[in-house]
Amino acid sequence: MSDVVFDRGLARTRLARARTAGGRADLDADFLVARVAQDMEERLAAVLREFPVAVDLGTPAPHVARMLARRPGTAHVLRLAPLPEPGAVVADEEALPLAPASVNLVASALSLQGVNDLPGTLIQARRALAPDGLLLACLLGGATLHELRQSFAAAEAETTGGVSPRVAPFADVRDLGSLLQRAGFALPVVDADPLVVRYDHVFALMRDLRAMGLTNVLAERRRAPLTRATLGRLAEIYAARYADPDGRVRATFELVWLTGWAPHESQQKPLRPGSAAMRLADALGTKEISAGEKARPR
Repeated sequence: MSDVVFDRGLARTRLARARTAGGRADLDADFLVARVAQDMEERLAAVLREFPVAVDLGTPAPHVARMLARRPGTAHVLRLAPLPEPGAVVADEEALPLAPASVNLVASALSLQGVNDLPGTLIQARRALAPDGLLLACLLGGATLHELRQSFAAAEAETTGGVSPRVAPFADVRDLGSLLQRAGFALPVVDADPLVVRYDHVFALMRDLRAMGLTNVLAERRRAPLTRATLGRLAEIYAARYADPDGRVRATFELVWLTGWAPHESQQKPLRPGSAAMRLADALGTKEISAGEKARPR
C-alpha cells in the first residue's frame, strides 16, 4: 500500500490557480491564515526571548513572515514558500533546505497537515534548530470540516450507492504529541482551538476552500466529477444537520498548535523517581496507607 496520501503537485497547482483567480482568493479567503498569524504573534509575545533567525515554513500566504519581521530581536526571516513570490525561497516541507542548528525559530501556519511524511518533516525541523530553538506550528486537526465530511458521505451513499474520500484525513491531536517526542523535541505541548465559521450555504464554504487551495488533493480521490444530484443532496443534508436558526450553516476548523524546543541544558527537566523532597501524603494533608493496611471509615 502506498504511503502517499496527498498529491502535493496537484495541491501546489490548485494553490497557484487560487492566487491567480484574484478577488476572494486574495482577500476574503485569507481570513484563516491571517487569524492563525495573529494568534501566533500573541503566543510568541509570551515567550520572553529573542529569535535572531526565524523561518516561515510553508505558510500558504506571507502573513507569518510579515509578523516575524515585526518581532523585536529578529534579524533575519527566511520564508520557505510553496510557490514563487518576492523575497521567498520555494521549498518542499518534506525536504527542508536548512543546515543543522542554523535557525532559532521555525514557524508554520496551515501547511503541515498536507505533508505525506509529517514525522520526517518534524525531524528535519528539529535538526535545523539551534539548541533552545523553538518550533511553533499550527495545522488543521481531525475535527476540521467534519460537517462537510459527514454530509458528503451521506449524500454520496444516497445518490451513488457508495462513498469516496472527499475531505482530507487530518491528524488527531492525541497522536501529535507523540510525534513531537519522536522527533526529539523537548517540552512538547499540543493544544487545539476549534474555530467555527458560518456561511450562507455549503457552496459558499466550498468556494472559500477553493480560494484557499484546500480542495480535494487526496491521492486516492475519485476522478469522476460530482453529479448535480449529489451536490443537491449535499446541500440539503448540510442545511438540515448544521444550520443555525437564522439559516446560516456552520463549518469547523480545528486549529491544532504544536510547540517544541530543541534540547538545551538550561531547560527544565523532570525529577528522577524517588527524588521528591516531600511525600505526596504530606503535601495533600492526608494519612499515607500502605498496600497491606485497610483504610478505616471515619
